[in-house]
Amino acid sequence: MANLQKTSIYQLLNQQQLKGSKQLAVLIDPDSLSSAAELKKLIQLCNEAEVDLILVGGSLITNGFWDVCIETIKANTEIPVILFPGNIMQTHAKADAILFLSMISGRNPDLLIGKHVLAAPLLKKSGIEVIPTAYMIVDGGNLTSVMYMSNTTPLPYDKDNIAACTAMAGNMLGLKITYMDAGSGALNPISSSMIAEVKEQIEGPLFIGGGIRTAEQAIATCQAGADIVVVGNAIEKDPQLIFTLAKAIHQLNAGLTS
Repeated sequence: MANLQKTSIYQLLNQQQLKGSKQLAVLIDPDSLSSAAELKKLIQLCNEAEVDLILVGGSLITNGFWDVCIETIKANTEIPVILFPGNIMQTHAKADAILFLSMISGRNPDLLIGKHVLAAPLLKKSGIEVIPTAYMIVDGGNLTSVMYMSNTTPLPYDKDNIAACTAMAGNMLGLKITYMDAGSGALNPISSSMIAEVKEQIEGPLFIGGGIRTAEQAIATCQAGADIVVVGNAIEKDPQLIFTLAKAIHQLNAGLTS
């Protein structure tokens, strides 16, 4: 059973990508929550909207809510829970998988391999499914938490070729997923032209996050080549946006949105 579990989430993501089916992932930052009751309300919205994936993580976890957060989510939904770690302490054996992020857009060795060496024995012991992920930060028009905390320079917003070559290198290194992120609270989402050029050069599922606040932006992101649209900061301000984005993506999958 353990071996089946370790491949199930990546297989799910890859199968949906090969079918051309787009997915919505809601990113939950435990630091943005004040209580388990607030979290349960958010999970219920995800259930009702039929969100595809829940990501959990943040640049900082300062409220001591990490373990309770994961356990509460798992107890209240069947939606796959994937860790999107900001540091090596953000692990939990009850999660379905973890995106093992290598920040290939920067030149900080700790985020390319250093932290991974420290995390590897913890992850192996936990038995959680580990998904090697090429993580790329893109300039979204302002300084975001991930840019500051990672001490890296983001990929320029208008340099599609640099992004494409970077993603291509990640693929060639064997990283199974590509995650492009403008960061929490980004002013601008990643451009459709950059997404399209990256998608053309890679294999495997493509996550796009940061700066997506409307159904139109979500649809444009999907049509450009994203397989999974990630929304986090925007739903912290307006949780009902989950329904708007989920409906738009479901309609796109059904062929009802041009």
